[in-house]
Amino acid sequence: MYVPRHFRTPDQQTGLALIDQIGFGDMTSLIDGQMHCTAMPFLRDGDYLLGHLARANPQAAFQPGAEVQVTFAGPHGYVSPGWYQAPGVPTWNYVAVHVYGVPEILTDAQAVHDLLARLTAKYESGLANPWQPDYDPRQLNAIVAFRLPIARLDTKLKLSQNRSAEDRAGVIAGLRAVGNTALADLMQVREDQA
Repeated sequence: MYVPRHFRTPDQQTGLALIDQIGFGDMTSLIDGQMHCTAMPFLRDGDYLLGHLARANPQAAFQPGAEVQVTFAGPHGYVSPGWYQAPGVPTWNYVAVHVYGVPEILTDAQAVHDLLARLTAKYESGLANPWQPDYDPRQLNAIVAFRLPIARLDTKLKLSQNRSAEDRAGVIAGLRAVGNTALADLMQVREDQA
């Protein structure tokens, strides 16, 4: 991922925290000369991403030693030059995290069960009556679970850092006016931390 100086993060922790927050990513791999991509939830376990695919998905036949890329996209939105005090051009602000690594298939039935239980617990935790997994072994045989060592992580926060404080304030106000509060809030947090 191309990350100009203005949009780089100072440490890897920012990207890891965004992965935890976003949770849903697109895994891309090259299979027989063709790109394949699957959107799925991930769980981060230290320096690993955990996930699973339907066994029928072509991506589930991981090529030995072949790297995959997982993209996590955070808040994003159009930025009008009308929100700036100084001249500018239209652009797009966004948050993106790219993870690269070689997947390892989980073959141990208990490891697969534990992965699914942890993933379910994460997303059920906010519900009034969280569902408790009780999978039929046939269901578990229909998936391929894997862990992906985070070999490389690129994080890009394109939040108008290359603009003046006045222009950034204008962008935050403009985003709020069009209802993009998630991106405006993220920009405001970054402004407050500066």
